[in-house]
Amino acid sequence: MTTVRTRIAPSPTGDPHVGTAYIALFNLCFARQHGGQFILRIEDTDQLRSTRESEQQIYDALRWLGIEWDEGPDVGGPHGPYRQSERGEIYKKYSDELVAKGHAFPCFCSAERLDQVRAEQMANKETPRYDGRCMHIPADTAQQRIAAGESHVIRMKVPTEGVCQVNDMLRGTVEIGWDRMDMQVLMKADGLPTYFLANVVDDHLMGITHVLRGEEWLPSAPKLIKLYEYFGWEQPQLCYMPLLRNPDKSKLSKRKNPTSVTFYERMGFMPEAMLNYLGRMGWSMPDEREKFTLAEMIEHFDINRVSLGGPIFDVEKLSWLNGQWIRELSVEAFAQQVQQWALNPDYLMKIAPHVQGRVETFSQIAPLAGFFFSGALSLDPALFEHKKLDSTQVRQVLQLTLWKLEALRQWDKEHITECIQAVGAHLELKLRDVMPLMFASITGQASSVSVLDAMEIIGPDLTRFRLRQALELLGGASKKEVKEWEKLLTAIG
Repeated sequence: MTTVRTRIAPSPTGDPHVGTAYIALFNLCFARQHGGQFILRIEDTDQLRSTRESEQQIYDALRWLGIEWDEGPDVGGPHGPYRQSERGEIYKKYSDELVAKGHAFPCFCSAERLDQVRAEQMANKETPRYDGRCMHIPADTAQQRIAAGESHVIRMKVPTEGVCQVNDMLRGTVEIGWDRMDMQVLMKADGLPTYFLANVVDDHLMGITHVLRGEEWLPSAPKLIKLYEYFGWEQPQLCYMPLLRNPDKSKLSKRKNPTSVTFYERMGFMPEAMLNYLGRMGWSMPDEREKFTLAEMIEHFDINRVSLGGPIFDVEKLSWLNGQWIRELSVEAFAQQVQQWALNPDYLMKIAPHVQGRVETFSQIAPLAGFFFSGALSLDPALFEHKKLDSTQVRQVLQLTLWKLEALRQWDKEHITECIQAVGAHLELKLRDVMPLMFASITGQASSVSVLDAMEIIGPDLTRFRLRQALELLGGASKKEVKEWEKLLTAIG
């Protein structure tokens, strides 16, 4: 009997997303319920955006929740390496095999030509897709061009008519027309694979038997299925999980809801409650109880209990559930968890140097430094009234700074300062013009300890959350403003 093996394959390109944790939890439960194994693989082929810091955050966030894996980059295993960036030779071998079998071909088309083809197709109300121009280049001619160093990608061939039958564990058979499929790029010009090739090769070589992934990947399933067919491999069973949604039913996004796992850790949610809540996303216990542990979820897990309606990620409901967990703690355990959360020596030692020189009694600490231990702040709009800037400029500064900080991966005082200075310089403002807005947003006060140090200490999640909070208080940005300001952001660089 085949051992069940599932996996999660996040990209280390940003904050650890609650959607990643949700899919990881269901893969873990499915594997454990069947006495199988759960693997963590890092999809880091996007060289521009992937970072080791982000990779470490993924490990830390999943472990904080209580999700452990049997194999992965940090724990090893018999099927490594578990980082795609370290598997380049493997992908090249299989890409070459597809070309040799006639299932794929080198494509030399420039980005400009591809853009032109797509523009013409859209103007003619056709599905934009590759037109097959390079598919008919003789093999020896293609090899000569490659040998001469000409830039190229490897594309897979796909049928142009008929339907592909996708067997989904939740939906049954789903029919998707081949006329909706493009000739997918498998190997990029930089020699690294795209998601499609790497995914199929890795899942096969790592013995993955069941793939539980987000339903946004269902429309592209035919390309994966066709690759298994081309290689002559047995495909794993596919399961497309419903996407997490905001209360307004839109896809969960950081613009409307905090989506980083570390945000919820920083806000003082219990990991058990967070995991419990993610387990309730589209799934329920047989007895419908709302509060359950990971062990209980694994014991009663049945993938057929997953509901296809888009589960709503509602922070208010999560807070309610977290309250249930808090109230079931003993007083001793409660005090201990509070200490671990923010009253631990490491965190206090970061704050102490900035507070010590500004107080004359210990009782002055809480009013001065309370924002270090808070989540959302009660902000006074009067704090954002500016001597030099009108209300639109104030919102513009906050929005541009937020965008710059959302893209910042190296979170320290120096790089935070550079982001704020870059925004100020582009708007022809001095740092002293911008900093009052930072004090107001981050500390809820007109002046306090060094706000740049404070931003480093409270971390990226709370800093960004509070800037968003300040923006919302002031009315946010209109669609027109967002478009205009995004152009400014590009210019800031």
